[in-house]
Amino acid sequence: MKSERASLWGLFLPLSLIPALLAVFQLGRLHPDEVYQHLEPANFKAFGYGIMAWEWQQGLRNWAVPGFFAYLLKAADAVGIHDAQARRAVLEVPQWALHVAMLLAVYRLCRRRLEHLPSLAGTALVGLYGPVLGFGGRTLGESLSTAFMVIALERLDDKDAKGTVAMLAGALLGLAVVTRYGSAVVVLAAMASLLVMRRFKHFGWAALGGGVVALALGALDKASWGTWFHSLIEYSKFNVFSQQAAQRFGANPWYFYLPFLGMVPLWVWPALKHGWKQRSQLSLLFLVSAVVYALAISFTSHKEARFLYPALVLLAVGVVPALIDGLQRLGQKWRPIWLYAVALAASVALFFIPTPFGVERPEMYRLVVKGGREATGLFIIPEGIWGAPGFFYLGKNIPWFTCDFPADPRFQQAVRSPVFNRVVSVDGHGEKELLAAGFKELAQDGNTKLFGR
Repeated sequence: MKSERASLWGLFLPLSLIPALLAVFQLGRLHPDEVYQHLEPANFKAFGYGIMAWEWQQGLRNWAVPGFFAYLLKAADAVGIHDAQARRAVLEVPQWALHVAMLLAVYRLCRRRLEHLPSLAGTALVGLYGPVLGFGGRTLGESLSTAFMVIALERLDDKDAKGTVAMLAGALLGLAVVTRYGSAVVVLAAMASLLVMRRFKHFGWAALGGGVVALALGALDKASWGTWFHSLIEYSKFNVFSQQAAQRFGANPWYFYLPFLGMVPLWVWPALKHGWKQRSQLSLLFLVSAVVYALAISFTSHKEARFLYPALVLLAVGVVPALIDGLQRLGQKWRPIWLYAVALAASVALFFIPTPFGVERPEMYRLVVKGGREATGLFIIPEGIWGAPGFFYLGKNIPWFTCDFPADPRFQQAVRSPVFNRVVSVDGHGEKELLAAGFKELAQDGNTKLFGR
């Protein structure tokens, strides 16, 4: 038993740290929401400055995650942690813990069907799955919500679970919705599945746990926005019961996500085939939730690649025990090490192959952090406001802006003002004008340079 526990943590600790280290040291972002729906509101709540996106002005978001992050930022500030990258590392600690819990849930799901070492192999395949590596440490609603869903569904997957465990699972499903309202589809699918399977006791306990979280959300909205469930109502009006989201951000046909089937690890398909014969190795709760969610986002007008992440992870987790069982059976004829190596390569490859899930602007973010340490004023060229790192990554309240061209009046005014002593330039934009104004190159990271004076 001790050897099992040692091997478990010997795998989980390094495996879980990869997404966290990537997020903190690679920086950049997968989507503007990573900055402007969590980090900037948290910075604003903690210190009184930060860019508040339109959703926060209209009350489409709740303060659960940004509020929690704000307390962590205040605590970090109180003990002298002011550097932007160090503050990002502080916020990563609870997300890392959540990721560890998710991987443990994958292990438990496999362990109910397999022996210890095969269960470790199944967990490794999920933990090293490209999208999980990319999303796992990111402050995106999809990242946080998916982790909560995996933990909750694993608890409900256990047909012999006690009522208190089912209640905890319901609360975790509630947290999945709190961190991302679009995840309500998965909750409905999971709860309906419990009814179809006639697991009425578990349904009741899960509903109780979810109801407690729902009441807490309503109270939070009442305190934040003045109305019970204000953010959920406004979000639903904008994204579900009207075409406002499609009108503002664009609409796509139902088959928009079909090309993204390439993001499904190749081992899912033989696992599904094998699992169809050995149904006990599949988790129908995960599979039904993944399929229902994928269909729901396919028939929603506004679509983005990142919306598919929860479905990909739920699908992978739901079939991985069947895959490992199939590999073990094949291993009786061939050397199993090669079979596992191929499956592992199929998982990891999706991190290195260029996909819509790739990190954007990491060089710019790193140089903004570096420049912000000594900046009294900073600007970025060429960039728009939603592509910029915001106040959070500057680590302090100083004047900063973005611009597209050196001819921009703000650029001209800034180079004449001694307040602006740091500039981040992408692809050489404005470099000649900066050198002529007395700036010197301080650092280069890829196609991006940091100038100072």
